[in-house]
Amino acid sequence: MKKILVAEDNRLILETISHSLSREGYEIIKTNDGKECLAFLENTDVDLIITDLYMPYVNGNEVITILRDERKKTTPILVLSAAGAEDNVLKAFELGADDFMVKPFSLVELNIRVRKLLALRR
Repeated sequence: MKKILVAEDNRLILETISHSLSREGYEIIKTNDGKECLAFLENTDVDLIITDLYMPYVNGNEVITILRDERKKTTPILVLSAAGAEDNVLKAFELGADDFMVKPFSLVELNIRVRKLLALRR
């Protein structure tokens, strides 16, 4: 079973994503902010990371930077954010994100992108 970590500070969005992806057969690890996300990933590997950009303590761009530059992780990262301005999208990709979706988003599209990112990792 593929493990997906979701870092999202909005409880409703976190639960919606978790429910949708668990119905697709994935194991979901829920974290409420970037700090919690990074702490979990210190001891455990996952197959995909979904992160918001704007979260308390450690934001999504900082999560990407720490995972890519400091920890040298190649785990696919999908950014999900309401901050879909072009400069935010480009910054996330420059830091090492593999995909970016703007909120509000389609759960069907999210599921498709998750499948695609996991298939590319094989």
